[in-house]
Amino acid sequence: MDITVLGATGATGAEITRQALERGHAVTAVARNPDRITPPTSEGLTRVAGDVLDPESIGRALKGARIVLSGLGISGGDAPGALTAGARAAVDAEPDFIVWLAAFGTGDSAPHAGVFTRGLLKMFMKSEMADRTTADAIVRGDGGAVFHAGPLSNGELSPTWRTVPLDSAPRRFFPARVSRATVAAAMLDEAEQQQYGGRIAVPLER
Repeated sequence: MDITVLGATGATGAEITRQALERGHAVTAVARNPDRITPPTSEGLTRVAGDVLDPESIGRALKGARIVLSGLGISGGDAPGALTAGARAAVDAEPDFIVWLAAFGTGDSAPHAGVFTRGLLKMFMKSEMADRTTADAIVRGDGGAVFHAGPLSNGELSPTWRTVPLDSAPRRFFPARVSRATVAAAMLDEAEQQQYGGRIAVPLER
């Protein structure tokens, strides 16, 4: 498939890009600084500059995109609304399918997280909550799949990972950690199989 990856210089976006290339997909990797995209050269990889807060540049980067996977996150220097802008840009490009990365315990997955988790997220992500919830709604409203992942680690791909619908996600005092490699694999499987369109899915390692 032809896959476009948003946030390709982030840790998760880079892992999505790497695994997509390993699976034999053609990848358009989008980032504000495309020179930082790794690997620097690879058969099937096209690096493109695009900033979700610059409608003209992200519009050019997403033109003709068929399958969009987002590894976008929020860093300290990002202006408010980056995720919402990215979701709108992805939908406006009219791809066949979008797979969007989000955080477990935010938006519709909040009731499935423990009170302690919800309290922590409100404390440390208060300014991001509305942005995350709005981005989720935009993608799901367009028929895309939204993956709510627990705290991310840099561990290896789990040999026992699975993806479950939100209603089947285990309720825990604190969400289980999940590796970026596992999340990337789950998102790529969804891009290939498109089972969770319009819904929230949760990647788990056991």
